Amino acid sequence: MKMIIVIVKDHDADPVTQALTSENFRVTRIASTGGFMRAGVATLLIGVDDADVDAAIRVMRASLGESKPGEKRATLFVVPVEKYEQV
Repeated sequence: MKMIIVIVKDHDADPVTQALTSENFRVTRIASTGGFMRAGVATLLIGVDDADVDAAIRVMRASLGESKPGEKRATLFVVPVEKYEQV
């Protein structure tokens, strides 16, 4: 299992979240700040099976659409999850 941690601008968070949930990915959204001028961003946490990592990233890329040359719309990290449990 992997945890995908995604940092996106506030205005991009809704389309990304909606696209992921429509493809049956579960998303937890956390409001956060950071970057230049402490602009509003959202941090998304997505737990996925190893085989679904690329599919989740494809959904995110498609939901963000075209960007200007050199513009980065999201930063993501894929980290291993040793243990997962719901209580």
